[in-house]
Amino acid sequence: MSENEVVAGGGDGDFMTVRHLTCRGSQTEIGRAQAEAAMATYAWKPLPAEPLRARARRIWFERNWPQHAARMRGAAAVAGVDPGSDAVFLDGLTGLPDGSACSVTFCPPAFTEEGRGLIGRNYDFFLTSAEALFALMSGEQVEDTTPPMASLPYVLTSVPDDGPATTLLTMNELDGCMEGVNEHGLAVALLIADAENTGTPELAGPQVGLSSTQLPRFLLDTCATAEEARLALLGTKQYDLGTPLHYLVADASGDAFVWERGRGGVEHIIDANDAALCVTNHLLHRHRDLAQLPEDNAETMLTYQRYRTLRERTDRARLSGTALRETLDAVRITAANAQDYPARTLWRSVLDLGSRTMSTHFYLGDDPDGAPRYSEELSFSAGAAVTVP
Repeated sequence: MSENEVVAGGGDGDFMTVRHLTCRGSQTEIGRAQAEAAMATYAWKPLPAEPLRARARRIWFERNWPQHAARMRGAAAVAGVDPGSDAVFLDGLTGLPDGSACSVTFCPPAFTEEGRGLIGRNYDFFLTSAEALFALMSGEQVEDTTPPMASLPYVLTSVPDDGPATTLLTMNELDGCMEGVNEHGLAVALLIADAENTGTPELAGPQVGLSSTQLPRFLLDTCATAEEARLALLGTKQYDLGTPLHYLVADASGDAFVWERGRGGVEHIIDANDAALCVTNHLLHRHRDLAQLPEDNAETMLTYQRYRTLRERTDRARLSGTALRETLDAVRITAANAQDYPARTLWRSVLDLGSRTMSTHFYLGDDPDGAPRYSEELSFSAGAAVTVP
């Protein structure tokens, strides 16, 4: 087993400090390294569990996601508990809740000047602590004295002995991710799905199946193509703890789709159909027609406006990586358009599915004039160390 953790961006005086953890070895060894990082950074500790639910979750992971089950055994060693214990949950390597706004666009190889599939992603989130965010969503006000919940993100590069190498980016949960790419060229990004109807997240605790942030990592661990991902999602139990999310999934060949779940648990697959595929924070299966989009209101965080802009800019015949970055910057959340929400675009990523890389710059704060300040763009490869292009 080998591991290495470095500060990849930000630091003292900046809004965030980005860490890059690289692990090579068995899945159990990778799980141990990630649990040690979660304990050191987020003060993670196993949550008390209902024994029947804990046993059912462990059995489900062993049958359906053995990579995660092995990493949980590594986490058990760090926590000093029996990996077969039904008294605690051994995943959820965080101290903080999850969720996001965001904008994502996939451009298939035929639509890029590079001739490779590109995913462009803005990760939009709040600048507050977890306590202040829940108070905000509940219509209350509290004094915000604890660190912002998005201030300690991780890039996780894993090179396991028995599966695909992956590079992932996560805000706060080291056994899940917000986006990532694997060595096969499969990439996944998550977003809030229904900006008008999210409500306050339910603190129900872990359930049997995949949580919102585990779903992307499950696909990156187990699938090589978008078609494999479709089949995996249709056969997999999932839950969202009250904040519905949807996911853009794409592979190096240009095949891509958005995965959504609607009312009554109905599952929807919206295919790219050899065109650019854009998604923000409304359900695409309800709003397929660009001309019929509703107008934004105080609750939607500009989801319809951002979607219109993405569609208009990506309808061009070919788009370069540079133009894709400019498009993402045109729809980012800043002090000027945050609509009284304490939110910003916390990072911008471009995932190159041909080269299996993720290039990201990170929000460091606002200048005196309110303009956002970002780090240099850093490039991470599935299985390789960080480089600055």
